[in-house]
Parts: sequence; structure tokens; C-alpha cells
Amino acid sequence: MAATKKAILGPLVGAVDQGTSSTRFLVFNSKTAELLSHHQVEIKQEFPKEGWVEQDPKEILQSVYECIEKTCEKLGQLNIDISNIKAIGVSNQRETTVVWDKLTGEPLYNAVAAPVSPGPSVPVAVVRSGSSVPAAGTSSVWLDLRTQSTVENLSKRIPGNNNFVKSKTGLPLSTYFSAVKLRWLLDNVRKVQKAVEENRALFGTIDSWLIWSLTGGVNGGVHCTDVTNASRTMLFNIHSLEWDKELCEFFEIPMEILPNVRSSSEIYGLMKISHSLKAGALEGVPISGCLGDQSAALVGQMCFQDGQAKNTYGTGCFLLCNTGHKCVFSEHGLLTTVAYKLGRDKPVYYALEGSVAIAGAVIRWLRDNLGIIKSSEEIEKLAKEVGTSYGCYFVPAFSGLYAPYWEPSARGIICGLTQFTNKCHIAFAALEAVCFQTREILDAMNRDCGIPLSHLQVDGGMTSNKILMQLQADILYIPVVKPSMPETTALGAAMAAGAAEGVGVWSLEPEDLSAVTMERFEPQINAEESEIRYSTWKKAVMKSMGWVTTQSPESVVLK
Repeated sequence: MAATKKAILGPLVGAVDQGTSSTRFLVFNSKTAELLSHHQVEIKQEFPKEGWVEQDPKEILQSVYECIEKTCEKLGQLNIDISNIKAIGVSNQRETTVVWDKLTGEPLYNAVAAPVSPGPSVPVAVVRSGSSVPAAGTSSVWLDLRTQSTVENLSKRIPGNNNFVKSKTGLPLSTYFSAVKLRWLLDNVRKVQKAVEENRALFGTIDSWLIWSLTGGVNGGVHCTDVTNASRTMLFNIHSLEWDKELCEFFEIPMEILPNVRSSSEIYGLMKISHSLKAGALEGVPISGCLGDQSAALVGQMCFQDGQAKNTYGTGCFLLCNTGHKCVFSEHGLLTTVAYKLGRDKPVYYALEGSVAIAGAVIRWLRDNLGIIKSSEEIEKLAKEVGTSYGCYFVPAFSGLYAPYWEPSARGIICGLTQFTNKCHIAFAALEAVCFQTREILDAMNRDCGIPLSHLQVDGGMTSNKILMQLQADILYIPVVKPSMPETTALGAAMAAGAAEGVGVWSLEPEDLSAVTMERFEPQINAEESEIRYSTWKKAVMKSMGWVTTQSPESVVLK
């Protein structure tokens, strides 16, 4: 009976969620935002040299096809007609850089990966600090540092360091962003150089590669990106919303290889299934939404008002605060970025972004390096046994400290140990560390925006840990609000696709998503205790500083 009911629910919207470690395709009911079915495929990372992180663009594309096919099969088993899928959105890992041949459709080199979550505003010195091999159990896709010498050479050419770049893009000159990865490919990979010389090369972030391929590839594929992904390349002027000629000249990037920049919600092209995909009913379905993953989560959390913020808890944490129609430039080490533009004729919204480098990664470190837990889920049970860190503080500065400190010489410490301390206290301190780091980013945002946040909306895998969520509310001393449907990134991409002009099956009014219920965590300690714990954390952070510095890996020319 349930299957019959679902079969008549009305228009559906699909979302490709392509991340650093996996690809998923999810299908939502556009009227209730209910997730009906999904499929996930893991993605491999390659490490050709220390400090280098790559992925195979063809494997990524194949994983998208597989996820679409499997999800459609599952919908059929639920008696849901896949012809009800009226639009598809794309959400993607940002900054990862692909160059391919527009005549053959073949990538000209592996995708040069972006980190999962360093502090995005990584200055040259801090980037250098991350060049050591990641600890076992921390994220593999951490910092690809091959472009360090590229960044250092470019920085010498900018008067007043990186203000020229930052004033146009909201970003500092860093190995993190696509422009320097593209510059490295042009300098070091002969196949890329030759394709550019012969006008065969196309550049894009993962969204561009997928949209071009899914709309026909060599047979009329659409070469485009959206404003959120473009704003992470360091080539895009976030004021004019166009590729910047001066920036392209500075990085010596030929503008003809860049994708067309579109809004985050409009029809880019129609699905063309050249692949042996059984889900033929998706042929001709419009691809009409595109958002970088963190912007997609902001939309999925309905953070449409100036001052609303969300934090995504994964390997690291990404905290985005909607600043409305104005660019707010941070004085505390945060990024200014495009939040979304939901339609060609709709206004652009901006955001401040900060990130916590080590969140879920610290849990994996406790599991894989120390062996005090066998699975990530065990951390909640251990922490619950004691309900306190008993004065133990854990600063997971494995690769230096990022925002708001920018201290490359820091390293991780566990302090306040006594003979009474056991693994339960360390587990509790690890969860607290995630919350303290989030508070530091939030404090910086509050200072930049001038309006303290009234509550924090949260999503991501770690939010299933109720102790973590309660600790976060206690340490921030504001409510933490979690949606019952955790797939906010994919939901944001689906919302953008379904709301596009010419599709019109999804309303973006908050009251139309009343089916998405929220779980609310209120602070349960007094403000004085919250401040004491935070100030003790600050003391621990100070003690983590001044340990080491390291050198960056060298680049090599690839023929």
C-alpha cells in the first residue's frame, strides 16, 4: 500500500551529490522534500607523490551513471515511475580541477583534488605546514600541495601581497583554489599544453565536467558552471559575476577554456544518455540546478535570510553565514564567497565561510591511530559513560592551526591529564574539540558581521551524535537546530533544479517545506560555565603553538 501511495505523490527531482570520497544520486518528492531513494558509490583517491592528491575524472563520471541507474532500479522496485523525475540538480566537491579534450571527451590529466577541509584562507606559510603525510585514519584528500611553489612565485608579483586577488575574488592567494592548480597543469603537463595550443582544451570544476558529459559530451555537451563554483576558482570577479580578464592575465589562463557562468537555478541542458544506462526514461530530463556542496547545504537548510548560518560536520566542518546582497570582507581570516543565485533574473547572495580542519578526522584518528574505539559510532558511548572530560583538553592541530590563528608551527596536544584520566575522558575531549573550534569560527563571523547568531543550523554525518550536538549548544550557548532529513546538500541541489524557470515543480518558500521537521538542542549549562570551558580551551591552544615547521614537496614536470 505504501508503494502505491508513493507512486502518485507527484513531481520528483533528482540530485547528483558528487563528493571527495563518494558519489550519490538521490530522488526527492518536490512537494514534501521526502527522500524516496538513493544509491552511493565510493570514489578512490590516488597519491602519486607525497602531498599530491588526484582522482580519475572518468571514474567519477562512471560513478554518477552507476548511481543514477541503481537509484532508478530501486524506484522501480518501490513502484515509483521514474518518468516523474522532472529535473536533476548537481552538487559537487569544490575547487577540484579537471582539464579535458573537447574533441575526444578524454581527460588530459587526473583531477587535481581539493582538500576536504583545511581552513580555506590558508596563507602560504600555513599551506607549507601541511606537507607531512596525513596521519593514518585522517582524510586522504587533505591538502594537495604541488602548487606551493606556484603560489610563492605568484605572490612575489602582487604588490601588497594578495589584496589584488582578494579584493576581486574574496579569496586569498592559496594552493586551495582552482586557478593555481590549472596554472600548475599548464606549466607541467605537456598533454594539457598541447591541447590548449590546438584549441582542444576545456577547463572546469567537477560540476562542469559532469554537466558537459551528461548533456552529450563531444556531441553538443554544455560547457558551463554556476556562480558558486566559479567563485572558488580565483578567476571570477564576485562583484561583476564574470570571469575577470585581469585575473586571467595574472594567472596566465586563456579565457577560451573557461566554462560559461550561469545562475545556480536554470536549465543548462537536457540529459543525453550516450552511456549504456538502463534508466532511459531520464533522457531529455533537464539539468537545471548546480551548487557547490557548501552552498547547496546552505540552500537545503533554507538559510535564505541575512544572518542565517549552517555548519556541516564531516571530516572537517564548514560554517557558512548568509550575508545577503552585500560582500562582507573578513578581518578574521574567513572567506567571502557567493552563496547562491537562484535564477537568471534573481539577485546574488553572498556568504562568509570558515572551516574547522579536523572534526570527524579526529574520531578516525582515535580509532585508527590510538585504537581506543573500533568504530566511529563508539565515541558517543564512551563520552556518555563519563559525561565530562574531567579537565582534559584535546587540540587536534595535526597540520597547524587554521582560522582564526593561522599558526603553522602548532601541533596536536592532549593536556590536563591526571592519573584518573581514561579513554572515555579523551573521547569526550575530542568531541569538545570539534565544538570549541566551531565556536572560534562563529566568534570570528560574529565580529565580521556585527550581529551575533541567534541559533546554528547543522547537518552532516556527525550530527547523529547527540552528545556532540548537546555539547555544541552548551559551548556556543545558543540553540543548535538539526533537520530530521540529514541530506541537506543533495536537497539544496534538488531544490535549485526543481525551482528553475521552465521546470517550476518546487517552491522555495519556507512554509512549503513544513514537512522537514527539526530537532532542537538548547544549552543546558549556565553561561559562566560555558565561558570557563572556552577560556581553558584557549589556554590549551596557546600551548599547542611553536612546535615545528616543515618544507613543501617539490613539483616535477610531467610529459
